Amino acid sequence: MLDTLALRLDGRPAAPSTVSRKRAILFNAVEYAVERGHLAGNPLTSMKWRAPKLAEAVDPRVVINHGQARALFSAVRQLGSGPPLVAFFAVMYYAALRPGEAVDLRKDALALPESGWGELYLSTSAPAAGRSWSESGNRREPRQLKHRSVDEVRVVPSPPELTTILRDHLVEHGTTSDGRLFRGARGGALSESHYGRLWAAARFAALTFDEAASPLARRPYDLRHAAVSTWLNGGVPATQVAQWAGHSVNVLLRVYAKCIAGQDDALRRRVERALRDGRS
Repeated sequence: MLDTLALRLDGRPAAPSTVSRKRAILFNAVEYAVERGHLAGNPLTSMKWRAPKLAEAVDPRVVINHGQARALFSAVRQLGSGPPLVAFFAVMYYAALRPGEAVDLRKDALALPESGWGELYLSTSAPAAGRSWSESGNRREPRQLKHRSVDEVRVVPSPPELTTILRDHLVEHGTTSDGRLFRGARGGALSESHYGRLWAAARFAALTFDEAASPLARRPYDLRHAAVSTWLNGGVPATQVAQWAGHSVNVLLRVYAKCIAGQDDALRRRVERALRDGRS
């Protein structure tokens, strides 16, 4: 059972957080069986089992630079159904929103000046869970932010370029009746298949053949990775980056350690200076 819960439905290894959650559920189920007298004891308490290790760190090859991001957004704008979703991809790249957070982004969550830095006030997310798992019967159902309590708000800065993109989006495309910025082809919730196909077409149009064949920004989620990597490489303290991205500092540094460019050279220069000082 433990080996099985460490796998996804397609047979590939599950994420460590998923394995941990499923093991906890199994443990509690077995404890309940013990309480009901169906088992003499819980074998999980004495079993030496560890989930197979799975790399959590982000592959630095997926991270795009600002020039590539602009080219991709321009390509999205040229596609038939692309213009209304330029801002959708932009909030992931400039503000590190998760796709579910971007899908449920609403006008009342925006604090945008005419130009310059603005702010996004995030309080809900609508990840794709499937109709069978939602109370409403819809594939997406708004809920609190990941790792946050109900009604807790995460404030994320909006760089000047994103502020302009969002203001233009509101003028050109407006919102749904309930204030959502982004919608599907028929006006409902934006689906992964819709924006996924659009992104795949934009990569083919904007990137070179070798880049398109590589892991570079292969998934829209990789835009979030690029945002967090940009903040870290720009010198923003890890505690602040973690707050903006909705991570713990521990997870942030473990997942994005390989994406912090230039650290090795800087550290080596510090060691050289220390060695020189020691000789003087």
